[in-house]
Amino acid sequence: MVAARLVQPFGITWFSDSIVNRIVPLRIIGICVSLVLALYAGFTFFGDLVRPGFRAEDLFSGVLPPDNANLSTARLAARFSFDGDLLANDASAQAANVLHRPASDATKRTEENKAAQNAVMSALKVSPIRPALWLTLSTLKAQAGEPTTPALKMSYLTGAVPVDVAFSRVQTVTSSVAATDDEIRLLAQSDIRSALANRARYAPLLIAAYVQATSQGKSLLMESAQMIDPKFKDILLRY
Repeated sequence: MVAARLVQPFGITWFSDSIVNRIVPLRIIGICVSLVLALYAGFTFFGDLVRPGFRAEDLFSGVLPPDNANLSTARLAARFSFDGDLLANDASAQAANVLHRPASDATKRTEENKAAQNAVMSALKVSPIRPALWLTLSTLKAQAGEPTTPALKMSYLTGAVPVDVAFSRVQTVTSSVAATDDEIRLLAQSDIRSALANRARYAPLLIAAYVQATSQGKSLLMESAQMIDPKFKDILLRY
């Protein structure tokens, strides 16, 4: 009886110490998780504040990009972010500045183009279902004299686009070697159909694209017009 009474307090003390030893690491883990979540929430809020109001679609709709000087904070935030919208908007703004405001020095143009391509690819790794951003990558590669067909094909395979983007894609296809790719030729017919559905607006632009197209691009436009709008084919035959 006496021995049992002596052992019992010791057992209770050991059990209590064991619980305390387990609770302390759990508390530390809980505090660390809370700090990480708070830091993530704060950084997400900051990213929303500095995110450029410029999307890849704007690049093909005649919207002027923000000045480079106004993008420095967004670029800094984008380096540490996994927010697809922030990365995509920042990359689109960078690409627009490269395409619309190219540097006068050839070396500088090459560097800026490469930096914009890297920004676009980083955004696409996080959020790849962005057809207009894939087209942006293709356009940057075309400016740099690099193969454009893989990025252009991804633009078709990742979803629908507004008609402005569709027409820009037609221009890209018909003026490049992409017009020789059978799959792209088939996919491009949907863009031509979209443009011809808005014929009053896009007919003059399609004619201009036809005049500037490669021989394969001309045949693509001609064949598509024959299927979609034979009267428009008769117009193209005049050029």
